[in-house]
Amino acid sequence: MKRLLILLIILCSFITAKAQFGGVGGGGSTIVGKVSGTLIDSVTKQPLGYASVALFRATGKSPLNGVLTDDKGNFKIDGVHPGDYKIRITYVGYPEKYVGGITTTNAKPDKNMGQIMVGSGAKTLKEVSVTAQAPLIENKIDKIVYNAEKDLTATGGNATDVLQKVPLVAVDINGNVSLRGDQNVRVLINGKPSGATSASLSDVLKTIPADQIKSIEVITSPSAKYDAEGSAGIINIITKQKNISGISGSVSVGIGTRQNNGNFNLNYNKNRFSLSMNVGGNYTWPQTSLTGFYNDIQPVDTVHTSTTSSGTNYVKRYGAIGNVSANYEFNAFNSLHTNIRLNQGGFNTVADNQSQFINLLPTHYDTLTNDLNHQYSTHALNHNSFGGFDWNLDYTHKFHKEGEELDLSTQWSHSRTVTDFSSYYYNNAQLPNSKANINGLNNEYTLQADYTLPINKVFKLEAGGKEILRRLVGTQDAFAYDQAAGTPDGFVFDNVNSAVYNYNQDVTASYGVLTITLPKGYTLLVGARDEITNISGAPQTASSDTSLRPFSNSYNTFIPSLTIQKALTPTQTIKLAYSKRITRPGLTSLNPYDNKTNILAQSEGNPYLAPEVSQTLEFDYITFVKSSVINMSVYYKHTGGLIETIAAPILIQVDSTHAQPGTLTTSHNIGNNNSFGTSFFGSVSPIRNVTLRANINAYTYKPDPSGLFLRDQTQNGTYVQYNGFAMAEWDLKSGFIAQVFTFGSSPRHTIQGTNPSFSLLGMGVKQQFMKKKASLGINVLEPFNKYKDFNSNLSSPGFVQNSTFQFPFRSVGLTFQYSFGKTTFTADKNKINNDDIKQGDQGIGGAGGGAGGGGGNQR
Repeated sequence: MKRLLILLIILCSFITAKAQFGGVGGGGSTIVGKVSGTLIDSVTKQPLGYASVALFRATGKSPLNGVLTDDKGNFKIDGVHPGDYKIRITYVGYPEKYVGGITTTNAKPDKNMGQIMVGSGAKTLKEVSVTAQAPLIENKIDKIVYNAEKDLTATGGNATDVLQKVPLVAVDINGNVSLRGDQNVRVLINGKPSGATSASLSDVLKTIPADQIKSIEVITSPSAKYDAEGSAGIINIITKQKNISGISGSVSVGIGTRQNNGNFNLNYNKNRFSLSMNVGGNYTWPQTSLTGFYNDIQPVDTVHTSTTSSGTNYVKRYGAIGNVSANYEFNAFNSLHTNIRLNQGGFNTVADNQSQFINLLPTHYDTLTNDLNHQYSTHALNHNSFGGFDWNLDYTHKFHKEGEELDLSTQWSHSRTVTDFSSYYYNNAQLPNSKANINGLNNEYTLQADYTLPINKVFKLEAGGKEILRRLVGTQDAFAYDQAAGTPDGFVFDNVNSAVYNYNQDVTASYGVLTITLPKGYTLLVGARDEITNISGAPQTASSDTSLRPFSNSYNTFIPSLTIQKALTPTQTIKLAYSKRITRPGLTSLNPYDNKTNILAQSEGNPYLAPEVSQTLEFDYITFVKSSVINMSVYYKHTGGLIETIAAPILIQVDSTHAQPGTLTTSHNIGNNNSFGTSFFGSVSPIRNVTLRANINAYTYKPDPSGLFLRDQTQNGTYVQYNGFAMAEWDLKSGFIAQVFTFGSSPRHTIQGTNPSFSLLGMGVKQQFMKKKASLGINVLEPFNKYKDFNSNLSSPGFVQNSTFQFPFRSVGLTFQYSFGKTTFTADKNKINNDDIKQGDQGIGGAGGGAGGGGGNQR
């Protein structure tokens, strides 16, 4: 922390010294502004990317400054003093064009020229709304971009539905997100983490309407600028909350047989001030899933039982998210941005099961239960809720040198999760009723500084530091069932099994990245990052539970990164990248509290978990042929200290005289894993108006467990796992678009078994009208199957466990969207990219409540 404060003091002093000098253009007024606009082809109505724009005095002959437009045709010339100017536009294949009448004053130092039509005989048009047609998938030097707003079948769903279509990304039935098969992925929203995602990622994603998502960025080999957390990489969800000229907005509504969504955006921009507001939410109709379960457990030689269960899982889900952001530019060099995002959601489940218990060693039945074989019923209630906010305050200072910039950012994330459950056993179950309230409170404070310096045309330097302080409190209130207690539900507070646990984590980081642009199409990104982590945990009050012991740990991690890119031709590029990543275990994995939500399928954290460290070497080839794009890659990934959850058979004392066999699940560093993989995605247009897109990722899983975990391993081979997506689109250019898509993933292996595979078929049509400001669409999911089956299998010495989960997926939805006002977007202002810490178990429950109430180890 002291080092970061010293860094900030030095940087702030540097700002103060640099800020004494004036802007481009020489003496006169100290007020400086900017001239901006967008270049559009007058015939095709497409933006002119990478055109040259030069600024002249109104009567001058020598340019004062100049820039190139970006790939959307946008340009901005900073450091302009009040006066009269003109611009010159040059572009290959177009005649040179001058546009005059540009006047800036002390009162109005900024001049937005709007859309400028360029072509033979073109005239300057003001306040024309033009939408550039970005491709659905874009490939950049450090990331893959999925432009979700171009996907009509995503409307009416949520962020989980969109992620399932993103190249290299897979989402399982429980909403767990993986990148190239690795669930240790960091998910950001507009470049920032949300405190709620640290413990409940899958649930937070279900609260974000798909209509609110502009694009999704996938970064498989992050440079040293990014936090080292997330061994698989980073997924950044970019929403449509942007700074827009004038007043504009949009409203969208989706009504379906499975879920309903709504979203509203309002944006205002006046001179140097901009304000953006958004609110959205969803509600899932109550759904009933079918569950099945079987286990065979022999924790000791004299105890051997089996249990077979079947039942239903009823779930209701809701979610809402809101955002307000504001930005003010004091002048061309200094700006302030603030943003607050709020989220609230939850789901309730009711699970009912019928079970058959069999004692496979009847000679020892007296140690277990008074009956050899018997049937019983289970009724379980779960109430889950989560909510919180993320508040940011960012300051940006731009120096007179083009591209030199200093960013100072702060963030406060606050989140709370609540899980209340009660389980009742009937008909000779021989098990005690149970109840507990589990609350988690998380406060995260971040201070960050980033500096960018283009040294010359060859070198660009990026450097910075960050301090993250996390303060978490986990509260577990347990209740024992006592019919004589006289309470309304028969439960009384159980002080022995209740606890409050405090967990602190502090991360201090610094980084440096050098971008080198060389002749013959070579580009190098060389970086290094160092992170110091200190963690500690302790019970808040003394507890009779001896497992709730204090712990502390600290470690230093050095993270190098290297990317080499070569442009073979203007349309072909190859890239070689090396990255190192770590996965810090979160509070759920570390907290030694014994979670008895299901008394016969217990879980507890492991305070001695070490971080998982992975190193990846990746080679990519990208080519563009007219409107087609193809990306192919091969990669090797070594993971040390591999973290997996291990289930072990145990005897559980259910009362003073009886014990029942069950399982205890704990996370461990089991050993290493070496994985080879390949991925492909492409987009082609074989005939006019038809586009075909596909991506597939395949990789190997061959763990090398060590020590005691060798005995737990039952998956001994080399397994090839995969996930893929395919889509066909028909665009008549008259406002009518039709799409059909499918995606799937193979079962995911662990050393003890497999998790479910997943596949889905969907289709949709959309008709645009009112000059494409409004649209009406219909989407269909799984038209040929009402239920999707999800099967998992675990086995290890002493137990075998199989579970099935049938979730209703068939649905039909109607969507409506309407946009109003102008749609001239400017750059996003978010600065913090706090992609650090493993995001727990990625959810309180599964999709539609998951298997939490009926698919686990039950009795």
